[in-house]
Amino acid sequence: MTIDTNTVVGIAPGLRLQFEKAQDCWVLLYPEGMVKLNQSASEILQRCDGERDLSQVIDLLEKDFDQTGLESDVLSFVQIALEQKWIKLLNA
Repeated sequence: MTIDTNTVVGIAPGLRLQFEKAQDCWVLLYPEGMVKLNQSASEILQRCDGERDLSQVIDLLEKDFDQTGLESDVLSFVQIALEQKWIKLLNA
């Protein structure tokens, strides 16, 4: 599946994104456990709020980290997150 930057994504139902002090990192919590996220993954997922489309997420990341050219990396991660069922497409 090709993901368009106009796609709005949000955290999948049944999962919760939160900072876990004991792990000193962001995690995705689900009924059977949790997924520890690296910094890049957590920064992307924090902006996938179900209201912004991916172009807005990419713009925010590029602004917040004073970077350009993040689109392909973000879209690659989003594809993996979809396959893992961490996020869901909201306007597909």
